[in-house]
Amino acid sequence: MSSHTTLAPPVASHHPARRPREVDNRAAYVSFGLAYVLGHGAAAATHGAAPLLDLPGWLPLALLGLGLVTGIALATLAALRAQHGATAPEALSGKLLGAAWITAFTALFLAITGLTSVLDHPELQSVLWPAGSGLVVGLLYLAEGAVRRNVLHYSLGVWLAITSTAALALAAPAFYWVLAIGGGGAYALAAALEHRRLRAR
Repeated sequence: MSSHTTLAPPVASHHPARRPREVDNRAAYVSFGLAYVLGHGAAAATHGAAPLLDLPGWLPLALLGLGLVTGIALATLAALRAQHGATAPEALSGKLLGAAWITAFTALFLAITGLTSVLDHPELQSVLWPAGSGLVVGLLYLAEGAVRRNVLHYSLGVWLAITSTAALALAAPAFYWVLAIGGGGAYALAAALEHRRLRAR
């Protein structure tokens, strides 16, 4: 008679990698929202037949730029914190999305400076930067929302991309008011909904 020995399946020597934590976008949303309200709001208040404020022409763009840079930094930090315990493919996706921000805004800078230089209309930067940055941020949110399966982030990206480009059909100061109210209001709502989303998780 022959005896059969049943071998136990091999035991893995390491624990499976945990899924990354949810990205907390609240701080980035607030920073971007303030950039829209202060930057575009200041631009709106200084344009038109009867400007509400008398501000230097560089100030609205400076406020917008400062808010965008701060928001990008906060979004990057939140994404890095959420990558703890991620698998290698998930960590790579996070790094590629982070690099996409730098690439996108570098391309936007080259496009705007090149276009305004060729056309010899440097004043167009005051319109192209607000609309272009809204489009770029919106498209990046679309990509991030799809990768992270975050419907709120994705929906905010849709709104920003459409609103920023549609506003180009308006003259100042209506152009800036649409961005300030439409964009800033969307970020305020997104920050509140993000709090609820994270609590539900």
